[in-house]
Amino acid sequence: MKRALAAGAAVLVLVAGASALAWQDGSPLVPRDGGTAEQGTAWPFAILLAAAFVAYVVGLVTLRRVTPPRRWVIALAVAIQLVPLAAPLLLSTDAWTYWGYGWIGAEGGGNPYVDPPADFPQSPAASYLGADWQDRTTVYGPAFTLLSEPVAVVSGDSSDVAAWSFKTLAAVAIVVAVVAVARVAARPALAAAFVGWNPVLAVHLAGGGHNDALVGGLAALAVALAVRRRNDLAGAAWALAAFVKWVPLVFLVLTTIAARARGKATGWRGIAVAALGAAALGTWAYGLDWLRVLGPLAENAALETSYALPARLEQLGVPDGVAFGLAVTAAAAGLLVLALGAHRGEPRLGRAACLLLLTTPYLAVWYLAWAVPLAAADEDRLARFGALVLTAYLLPQTIPL
Repeated sequence: MKRALAAGAAVLVLVAGASALAWQDGSPLVPRDGGTAEQGTAWPFAILLAAAFVAYVVGLVTLRRVTPPRRWVIALAVAIQLVPLAAPLLLSTDAWTYWGYGWIGAEGGGNPYVDPPADFPQSPAASYLGADWQDRTTVYGPAFTLLSEPVAVVSGDSSDVAAWSFKTLAAVAIVVAVVAVARVAARPALAAAFVGWNPVLAVHLAGGGHNDALVGGLAALAVALAVRRRNDLAGAAWALAAFVKWVPLVFLVLTTIAARARGKATGWRGIAVAALGAAALGTWAYGLDWLRVLGPLAENAALETSYALPARLEQLGVPDGVAFGLAVTAAAAGLLVLALGAHRGEPRLGRAACLLLLTTPYLAVWYLAWAVPLAAADEDRLARFGALVLTAYLLPQTIPL
């Protein structure tokens, strides 16, 4: 038991040390001028984060054999996930991009689904947004865009307030996920540690403020509510998650198929109320233009990051079209297998999340925010193994090495 808790404490110390490096003058960990620092400048951070990941794995292996008090495991999980709040914004400008879109709707008199940030040079976020997003309208659902507006109002001209606001939202969301998986898992301490001791989640959520934490938190909450037979509330959580980003629709479909196969309630009333409410608010704020998000969303999906499977295949000499086709085929085949499993009453949401990460052309490390909690909640060894491998693989992404 002491060895497991010692491993968790080591993760906390190492994450704290890595986060503290951001306070150095000119730290390469803090994004500037619409992007991150030059490559080769953040090796100390990478070494500390890699050591934290090793301690995390050691802790998980130890927790498979012992069961320390759940409260201590959760307390360490909360501390690990919150400690990067003490650092400046880490490794990504996304939080400032959210600020920019929120400002357009709240203060700029525009519509973030129609007007790109470049049309508002007077925006206080203009010089902080990611360079790739200056000429693009938002790709996020109306629930998140509406949430971004009051953050923009509160932030005023302060990039720090904007960053810490989104960092705090992300940190709270992942803590919700920790508590949710601990409430439903047969081995709650192991499930809580699987999510909460993950150092990569900590530096990109409480550190980077990514809204994928909201997706992960709502997804874990939906699973926990369904286990507790609060089906309408679970359905509402799924719908809200989908109105942050569209990817939870995949999980919702699998969950609904499995519920019907088991003869259980699908939570359709909660889904309908939350979806109609979010759609109505989105239409009130943005007209029907929020439906245009599917355009930039499709454009974003067509882009590639170097860590994505199609890009790796292209690096091996596979033609672009063939690589993309193989990824789409693998995704379709995998989802079909998962749908058949859901028809037998087994939704396997953790596997679905890992499959999406493995086959998407646009893969970012913070997408782990929904894969890791779902793998923990499923108590599926294959899904957990996949989530761990993906965490290790994506750990260097965005670090200037």
